[in-house]
Amino acid sequence: MNTMKRAITLVVALLLLLPLLVAAQDKIVIGHRGAAGYLPEHTLAGYAFGYALGADYLEPDLVMTKDGVLICLHDIYLESTTNVERVFPNRHRTDGHWYAIDFTLEEIKELSVHERCRGDGTPYFPDRFPVGKSRFEVPTFIEMIELVQGLNKSTGRNVGIYPELKRPSWHAQEGHPMVERFLDVLRAYGYLKLGARIYVQCFEPDTLQNLHRMEPTLPLVQLISNSRSYAKMRTENGLDEIATYAAGIGPSKTIIETNPKFVEWAHERRLVVHPYTFRKDQLPSKYKSLADELNQFYSVYGVDGVFTDFVDIACSVLAERSE
Repeated sequence: MNTMKRAITLVVALLLLLPLLVAAQDKIVIGHRGAAGYLPEHTLAGYAFGYALGADYLEPDLVMTKDGVLICLHDIYLESTTNVERVFPNRHRTDGHWYAIDFTLEEIKELSVHERCRGDGTPYFPDRFPVGKSRFEVPTFIEMIELVQGLNKSTGRNVGIYPELKRPSWHAQEGHPMVERFLDVLRAYGYLKLGARIYVQCFEPDTLQNLHRMEPTLPLVQLISNSRSYAKMRTENGLDEIATYAAGIGPSKTIIETNPKFVEWAHERRLVVHPYTFRKDQLPSKYKSLADELNQFYSVYGVDGVFTDFVDIACSVLAERSE
């Protein structure tokens, strides 16, 4: 009986440590919204290109449709990256936004995705893929997964997914239980199995804590912004609390620039550190190039991975480090 109890205790301990074991991989490159530096964000073409450029993980942001389907979209609104204003001109709410949750999947599939634009229609990054050229659709989470898993089979690689749940508490208030549907999809596609190549990220600690209770082996990443509401998370005591439910943190890169010890603090708590977001067309003036900035974060600050719109540059930086 004592032997059985010890065996059960060991198994439970290993299960609880799995997120940390997954986190102990080599330094990684995360394709931010696919390959957003080259193709419109959150499109199947963008994910495929990010895969081809060498990403270790591909990031889909997730929101829900009116009929309860998880789709890949950064915002809970549609107008910044689609032509919804033209296709459905009268379907905005009183605040002027076209919410994805007000449209069925069939309706959303009528839309074209374009490079992210401001309210006046001008692109945030004018040297990226031209607005209005070619045609891209809003993919479902399942379509994105099937693309990645299909490429894994045909190439022999094992690229992971790094989904972000966007405002799950708001979705719940709107009558859509995002977390439950999300776990249904992960279960159906094998991402709740031990050792699956996945991280799950969110800004909401309550959501991550709930996920940890439901699926204690699922590697979770607490996103941390510069805003006042995340001030505690930027302290050692805050990291102590995060370490009780997460395998890592995804801080704004400026948090690390402000406090280089932040990475050390996280590693002392066995948390991986994946800062966001690295772009060659939004480069801080102190750096000569994106490669220069990435070298600073990988080699000097010691981060474990980065979210970047330019997967190829990050992969080249890591390749040079290993030579």
